[in-house]
Amino acid sequence: MTDVVSSDRLNAGTKAYLYTSLVIISAIVLIPLVTTALGGFKDLGDLRTNPFGLPVEWQVKNYTDILFGDRYWRQMANSLLIAALTVFLTVSVSAMAAFTFAHVRFFGADFLLNYFLIGLMFPAATAILPLFIRIRDLGLLNTYWGVVLPQVAFGLGMSILLFRNYFRNLPEELFQAAVVDGCGYMRFFWHICLPLSRPIIATVSIISFVGSWNSYILPLIMLNSEKMYPWPLGIMVYRGEFGTAWQLVLAFITLTIMPTVIVFFLAQKHIIAGLTAGAVKS
Repeated sequence: MTDVVSSDRLNAGTKAYLYTSLVIISAIVLIPLVTTALGGFKDLGDLRTNPFGLPVEWQVKNYTDILFGDRYWRQMANSLLIAALTVFLTVSVSAMAAFTFAHVRFFGADFLLNYFLIGLMFPAATAILPLFIRIRDLGLLNTYWGVVLPQVAFGLGMSILLFRNYFRNLPEELFQAAVVDGCGYMRFFWHICLPLSRPIIATVSIISFVGSWNSYILPLIMLNSEKMYPWPLGIMVYRGEFGTAWQLVLAFITLTIMPTVIVFFLAQKHIIAGLTAGAVKS
């Protein structure tokens, strides 16, 4: 009886600790987002005297002026185009490469896999000068491809690792049965592996999308035309134009981060499933 009571107290203490930790972590994440969104509804004086509270007067005009302007939608379209191309190429290339590493045996496979994974140790900022020279030599400066291709290259390491672990976790019996039925590698990949890989495809897509959507250094170096700027560079120009009108800057930031927040919430179950798929077998 004593053991049962002690166990109940331990479980209650563990739950209380977990709930408290979740509340603290949620507050750390949500307070900046909520404060930013509310700051966009204030005027400058209210923002300075009451940065964390509710607006004294709701300045909806701060948001509507941005939403009904051409600049916001142009920058959203640029960001969406760059992110969509990055996601498509990253998922396509990394899925095929990871399937090869997971199911095809060939000489030098381990060396080639490690070569791809080395990219995890080098952020794009460390290679920005040689990358700029290479993009310039290819004639891709001030083009969307000048931003997309480097983002895909730097995203392949993590994407291949995630896809490979997921593919290796698929039942081996599926592959053996497919071979017996005369199914080749390509048919097995397209008709069996990919339909079963929706969680990891969603995971890699979201990681690539968020990374591309928030990218600042690559567009800053590769793009010269303001009409091609994605939203991180757009905020820089917007901030320079409106000076100290921080309420407008906060409204602009809120509107530009909402797409990633919405996409994340819609796909969070697939993201968790994809990230934990390769946790046991590798």
